[in-house]
Amino acid sequence: MTREDSALEQAVKRLDRAVALLDQRLAARPSGGDVGGLFDEDRARLAQELDQARAREKELEAAGAEASAALGRAIAEIQAALEPVPAESEEA
Repeated sequence: MTREDSALEQAVKRLDRAVALLDQRLAARPSGGDVGGLFDEDRARLAQELDQARAREKELEAAGAEASAALGRAIAEIQAALEPVPAESEEA
């Protein structure tokens, strides 16, 4: 896992906590008034940002897996190229 992955995961967790806190506050507020519309808009925006962050996290995980596989293949090819060639036996 790279530093970028870790930072993204932390951002996703912070956003999750913010959405959960917003949900709690919305549930605790008295009903009525025009302020609710603003909270609903903020909640919808935060939920959309969370979805985008999760999608980006999945993209980064897939890219990391592809890079890891490519590195594994490259290492195997280098090791194969560096192996000594067996000497042919001479028959007289």
